[in-house]
Parts: sequence; C-alpha cells; structure tokens
Amino acid sequence: MDASEDRRSRGPWAIGGSLLIGLGAGFFFLEQNPLAFVACIFVGLGVGLVLAALLSR
Repeated sequence: MDASEDRRSRGPWAIGGSLLIGLGAGFFFLEQNPLAFVACIFVGLGVGLVLAALLSR
C-alpha cells in the first residue's frame, strides 16, 4: 500500500468521525433548540468533508 492509497483511506474516517462529533455536540443543544441539533450535524459533516479533501491532497 503506497502513500496515496493510505491518504484516500483516511477520508471516510474523517467524515464519519467529525459527523459523530457533531452528533455528540448536538445533543447538548437538543433541549434548547432542535434546529441547533441539526445544525451541529451539518457542521460536523461539512468539517469532515473539508478534512477528507485536505487529506486526499
């Protein structure tokens, strides 16, 4: 396995990990505002996609 394959295999882990972090952070805001819960999920997904793009470079 060369370095480019190793970088590509980290992308899904970055997306999934940041999505779970966003989900966990969203649970803190769930009682105050349910839309903040959804926003945290979207922010986590966005951060994961950015990290995956940076890792694949």
